[in-house]
Amino acid sequence: MVTPDAPLRVSMIGHGFMGAVHSQAWRVAPRFFDLPRPVEMALLVGLDQDATQKAASRWGWAAAGNDWRRAVERPDIDVIDICTPGSTHAEIAIAALQAGKHVLCEKPLANTLAEAEEMARAADRAREAGVFAMLGFTYRRVPAVQLARQLVLGGQLGQIRQVRAAYLQDWLTDETAPMSWRLDKKLAGAGALGDLGSHIVDAVQFITGQVLTAVTGITRTFVPERPLLAGAAAAERGHVTVDDAAVFLGTLSGGILATFEATRMAAGRKNALRLEVSGSAGSVAFDIEDLNVLQYYRVDDGPVAGFRRILVTEPEHPYLAAWWPPGHALGYEHAFSHQVADLVVAVSKSEQPQPTFEDGCQVQRVLDAVERSSGSQRWEPVAPGAGTSSAP
Repeated sequence: MVTPDAPLRVSMIGHGFMGAVHSQAWRVAPRFFDLPRPVEMALLVGLDQDATQKAASRWGWAAAGNDWRRAVERPDIDVIDICTPGSTHAEIAIAALQAGKHVLCEKPLANTLAEAEEMARAADRAREAGVFAMLGFTYRRVPAVQLARQLVLGGQLGQIRQVRAAYLQDWLTDETAPMSWRLDKKLAGAGALGDLGSHIVDAVQFITGQVLTAVTGITRTFVPERPLLAGAAAAERGHVTVDDAAVFLGTLSGGILATFEATRMAAGRKNALRLEVSGSAGSVAFDIEDLNVLQYYRVDDGPVAGFRRILVTEPEHPYLAAWWPPGHALGYEHAFSHQVADLVVAVSKSEQPQPTFEDGCQVQRVLDAVERSSGSQRWEPVAPGAGTSSAP
């Protein structure tokens, strides 16, 4: 029987960009947050044993392996952290949950709505046995985003009328950039719509506490073929099977009108996630390129009204008490440490961590409706589901 203070032993599957970020989070969170259980980075799993061993040694994992199934079968592993392409999420997550392992899975939840729904059902069954699944919509855990949600749900903005959300990147602007798994629908599921659009859909639903009910939009692939390898000859080209950009409108369950843009073709924009929520009494605006700041406007300020710049670094702000003195900024990686801390606390209390797989499934329903709308050129309903959770 596991004692309450027994170490939570983690195996992470995948060691690319997200693997590096998650590794830092698992290493740092227990050293800054007062967690109810210690954490052990027990096993890193990748396809190539040598490369995985090098990554494990660099990032602080105790051991390396090349078979995720063996990790799932190990009785001493408590958590499976999935940082692999979307095409593998369903198989790994469902097997892990059935084996009694808690699961943290990177977004988007799956490549298809059918897979996402299967994962959500598996998570529901596992929860009945005290096994929990959590989805990695990490931008929820940026302190400024948390503060925006508090202001919106606390009524400080009055009746919310409109939301604007954009996620702009430019890494595909160069037409000679080579093919990668992110440009293959079989591996990635979608392009900018899934990779970036999923983030802003979740952020809007999280901040407003409402869910999208209908959408109309269009997706576009501007560069349909790319070199198979960097510097490859023109004849050695592959077909891009995902979108480069998506633009869509939506209505939320409380009547809010929302606009969304997700693109990898915005020259000069490296990682520009931008949100603005407008209500009858005020507005908030957030830009991830100014990560520690929330802009807040109050209508009642009258002739001196203007967006005030809130530096979200005070110990009273979400998560900040664990970090630095006021005015000392956090970075991109800190939200992942917050994610680990929340997961460990929830699992230790036998409580459902947030966001859930059902939250991810709701986002997948929205993405599916956008793709349908791009083909039909009509408003498309978002399939009903349990919706997004109110907890962080």
